[in-house]
Amino acid sequence: MNTTSPSYLKHHFLLAMPHMADENFAHTLIYLCEHNADGAMGLIINQPSELNLAEVISQLAPEQQSLPAALYEQSVFAGGPVETERGFVLHDDPRPWDATAELGELRLTTSRDILLAMADGDGPDHTLIALGYAGWDAGQLDQELIDNVWLSCPADQHILFDLAPTQRLQAAARSLGIDLGQLSSQAGHA
Repeated sequence: MNTTSPSYLKHHFLLAMPHMADENFAHTLIYLCEHNADGAMGLIINQPSELNLAEVISQLAPEQQSLPAALYEQSVFAGGPVETERGFVLHDDPRPWDATAELGELRLTTSRDILLAMADGDGPDHTLIALGYAGWDAGQLDQELIDNVWLSCPADQHILFDLAPTQRLQAAARSLGIDLGQLSSQAGHA
């Protein structure tokens, strides 16, 4: 009888293995916001879309006349293939935004108030904005991990907020002592 409890990976990174066949997830690094017996939810954090935050805010709140220059430089990420019109702000600001989930040291906000604060220059210092998310049904991610589709490691805020998107996947792999370029693109089990 197996008496071990499942190991869930909330606040971890998922690194797509080189043999990832799903084009939605090939070469991705995902921050897992939730992982439990009911399934998992995360955001792809290394695939910027062609949108910047100023464009999103202009569509959301056309009454905003003057936006801080930094918002034109801030990428909006393609967070995953599910609900691609829905926005998520991953941040470390403890203020009570309208719709926020606590993720330990981080928070995930889906309400408009945080974006309006950013438009006024009063938003969180560290943010990652994504449209859409990656989702797994109950047991689906667990099976993909068993099938060697993903590697996992604890999330690192330095990788998440300080590194360029193109550096994040390799930095997460290095935290595991792995060079993804040295891994085979062929799947298998020993």
